[in-house]
Amino acid sequence: MLDQDYFTLAGKRGLILGIANEHSIAYGCARAFRALGAELAVTYLNDKARPYVEPCAQAVGAELFLPCDVTREGELEAVFEAIDQRWGRLDFAVHSIAFAPKEVLHGRLTDSSASGFGVAVDVSAHSFLRMARLAEPLMHEGGSLFAMSFYGAEKVIRTYNLMGPVKAVLESSVRYVADELGPKGIRAYALSPGPLATRAASGLKDFDALMAQAAERAPLGRLATIDDVGALAAMLATRTGTMLTGQTLYCDGGYHIKA
Repeated sequence: MLDQDYFTLAGKRGLILGIANEHSIAYGCARAFRALGAELAVTYLNDKARPYVEPCAQAVGAELFLPCDVTREGELEAVFEAIDQRWGRLDFAVHSIAFAPKEVLHGRLTDSSASGFGVAVDVSAHSFLRMARLAEPLMHEGGSLFAMSFYGAEKVIRTYNLMGPVKAVLESSVRYVADELGPKGIRAYALSPGPLATRAASGLKDFDALMAQAAERAPLGRLATIDDVGALAAMLATRTGTMLTGQTLYCDGGYHIKA
């Protein structure tokens, strides 16, 4: 029999990586987690990004607000050390980070350099594995790990280029993490919204056209919002998500079902 414990995050504590501003998917997730009662730790990329992220952290009552550039040695580890000292445990963690050098992002995948491809995979996918490894010892009673993907990981989206294979690496990583950490009660999910007007997406070539096409193609007739994605993440982090793991869950109004 279901009770209210299935629909709350009261007493739970989580980390949000990747808020850039109030339009970020990670911010939509943070708002949803907070609405269900969770306590949050929020990171910002660097001093330049801080003024855009700090109001978001304040709006969700973040108890910890820390710098984290996953390309800088020790910064991600420092975040988890701070969480351990403050809380001694962690119940969920959101990875909403992606990056590729512009010269490879806007060019053909076939022409991408090894260094450019490597940077994209390191920041966009391997940092999820690093997050999972650091979260594991803090998830004493199990927990949830979230990564953000896109339909271009599964099918060719002409303007998505290099990020298609990179997101495919991320989705596969989620499945393997779910298998490896499942015995400890740790679940892993890839959330795949359709195109959203985020700062990261604005760097993609012809992205406005892609958004218009996606809205027209989706059976529900609109694009997802950051709050739609956040609501899905929050639901999965509660007891309602207990038997779901290792999956890519689409939050795109049905965009992905159309040929």
